[in-house]
Amino acid sequence: MKKFFSVTLFALGLVVAGEVKAQSKIGFISSQELVSVMPETRKADSTLQDLKNALIQSATDKQNAFYAAVEKYNKDSATFTPAVKTVKRGELTKMGQELSGEEERIQQQLQQRQQDLLGPINKKAYDAVQTVAKENGYGYVFEKEALLVAPPGDDILPLVAKKLNIKLPTGANAPAGAAPKPAAKQ
Repeated sequence: MKKFFSVTLFALGLVVAGEVKAQSKIGFISSQELVSVMPETRKADSTLQDLKNALIQSATDKQNAFYAAVEKYNKDSATFTPAVKTVKRGELTKMGQELSGEEERIQQQLQQRQQDLLGPINKKAYDAVQTVAKENGYGYVFEKEALLVAPPGDDILPLVAKKLNIKLPTGANAPAGAAPKPAAKQ
């Protein structure tokens, strides 16, 4: 009786596991590729490039002003009193210190602005992946670049792109589940 019960329980477990596996489709997506084809990303990249150019121009202007001030100091320092020389050197030192941290400030501003711009884009992409997975019965969706070995699955990038009304560049993946077209006979 115990043996019959064990065999029945084991068989029931296999049936349930088979049903669970049949219900859980596996998909994968390159979220990096998805975000890169979104029109919002191109706009964000353009905004970031404009900001970078403006920050670099500002830093260049500050650097030129510093060099001009040093040149003026060197030219006129012979006529300065010791007290004026001390004040002018202090001003030049302060300008030089401000310049030394300029590159780091530029990087911080760019990173902050990038986070501000890309945050909503990433959320939109994530929400679209969630919606497509739910609508198409995917129990698991993995990040494509993170997988070294995985069970067979579908690339859902075309489905998500369709959901977001994004046209993928030619050569991008065909829709999930689409069969390849047979070659024409000649």
